[in-house]
Amino acid sequence: MSLWFYLIAALMLAAALMCVLLPLVRAGRRNGRTRGPFVLALLIAFVLPPVALGLYAWPGTPQALQPHAQDQGVDLAQATAELRAKLLRSPGHPEGWLLLGQAYAGMNRPADARDAFARALKLKPDDPDIMVAYAEADAQAKPDHLLDGDPRKLLQHAIALNPDHQRGLWLLGISDYQLGNYDDAAAQWRHLLTLLQPGSNLATAVNAQIAMAQARAQGKTQAEAEAIAQSAAQAAPTAATDVSAESANASDTSAPAAVALKVRVKLDPKLAGKVVPGDTLFVYARAISGPPMPLAVARLKASSLPASVTLTDAMAMAPQLKLSSFTRVQVSARISKSGDAMPHSGDLESQPIQVASDAKQAVSLTIDHMH
Repeated sequence: MSLWFYLIAALMLAAALMCVLLPLVRAGRRNGRTRGPFVLALLIAFVLPPVALGLYAWPGTPQALQPHAQDQGVDLAQATAELRAKLLRSPGHPEGWLLLGQAYAGMNRPADARDAFARALKLKPDDPDIMVAYAEADAQAKPDHLLDGDPRKLLQHAIALNPDHQRGLWLLGISDYQLGNYDDAAAQWRHLLTLLQPGSNLATAVNAQIAMAQARAQGKTQAEAEAIAQSAAQAAPTAATDVSAESANASDTSAPAAVALKVRVKLDPKLAGKVVPGDTLFVYARAISGPPMPLAVARLKASSLPASVTLTDAMAMAPQLKLSSFTRVQVSARISKSGDAMPHSGDLESQPIQVASDAKQAVSLTIDHMH
């Protein structure tokens, strides 16, 4: 904190104490009781300031008053590490572990998110939100992204506890679809549809998924079912309103999205020798003038290059920062050697390209230089 803050705070505290202490002492003199009020005045003068400052420093955020604190932004990785350290010292806080898991999910660290959600689940074993979060993180952490086994049982338990849990219904439908239970998948999504605003972008996307599940149940191939789903989405009326953040804030295996920005990524041949098995490909969109946090992130294996992905609102790292909230965005791709979402020296990158967030044509990126 700056020196000016301490000076101003001291002056304000002194003025406040004067307003309290002088009348107290004068009243004591008038009533012939000078010792008691004087002692009380001393206690207030010498005890109240350090107590007030201590209370402020303990639960408060004094670093927010430091110069340029807002300009510098928040180091998400450092804040997450500090939160984890506090939880390891005092682990009995399920809300803290849930917050840590959400932070890891936002940093594209699904395995760490799953571990944090598991700690939260041990403390609150009947919380549907934690069950669903764990199942989603587990699917994201696995190469095949399957929602089966214990995570599927957690989803079923979550829906039993809260039959209208939107994300839980969406994920359980995906699990049914992955397992070939197309009628069950359609049933989950029909229930979800009743909870959504008619005509919204999300309702349109769920309708398309229902059409695809029904097509598969009728024996259509996956390609045929996807074509039917696309036709159903195109035939739906344009959404007049947006959907809730609870429904939209998810990843590939979570809620469908209102915006679909297609991105094609290829690797410059001159860098082919620098890509090794285990490298991770990140494709992301950021606001051109706005927060540094990506609006949407896709994580793939670098070995899949050339690759095509679709960035959507469902990949938002924060509910209030979605792709559709910005007219134009900056799209980039990066190959991470560490698997970390944060850039590091030695990573391979593309030149960023600015496009409209609702662009219909695919954006082409070439990874051609080193960070």
